[in-house]
Amino acid sequence: MTLSRPFGILVNAALLSAAFFSYGLSSADALPQAGRETGQGKGDGKDAPRKVQAPSLEDLYARLKASEDDAEAKGISRLIEQRLGRSGSATADLLTERARQAMSGRDYALAVELMDRATHLEPQWAEGWNRRATVFWLLTDQTNAVADLQRTLVLEPRHYEAWAALGRIYLSMDDKRRALDAFRRASAIYPRMEKLQSAIDRLAPEIDGRDL
Repeated sequence: MTLSRPFGILVNAALLSAAFFSYGLSSADALPQAGRETGQGKGDGKDAPRKVQAPSLEDLYARLKASEDDAEAKGISRLIEQRLGRSGSATADLLTERARQAMSGRDYALAVELMDRATHLEPQWAEGWNRRATVFWLLTDQTNAVADLQRTLVLEPRHYEAWAALGRIYLSMDDKRRALDAFRRASAIYPRMEKLQSAIDRLAPEIDGRDL
């Protein structure tokens, strides 16, 4: 589906697939390893080594909101996306990976079928609905894309990617008021999200001016 271009935040199918179906860091690179020991060796007579504990999701969201550096915020967002990308089910993860491959081959009908199965297996997995919404978006099925994004946000209200995607869809439907609201909700969670503020700045004078 072709989305409104003047706001400079809308992405093509390839970028959407990359944004929703893959993340740039592996678990080994992105998260502190719980089993990695720090401190002195066991034989030096000092305190026993301590394990490094990964930050909680709540801590990551707090750091994301407070960050004043674009690169730092992007790194934190990747950690959050990595956490959200874990379904807790090996089968659902496999289905999602196959859906990603189907999308790479532009077989969107198969991708939807695979994500149908994944969300059926793990209905409480917010990211599963978000990823299925991506496929519906690429199929220009706005109704189902919006429904899946709303389901995502019921399960995880802090899902800034879902808020931003919802804003893009509303914008493509020329529903600028709801688009602005969705963009602002995404910005409240991830203030340094790329190109988001510029979209808000372009929409706000028109929408907020009507309310004066």
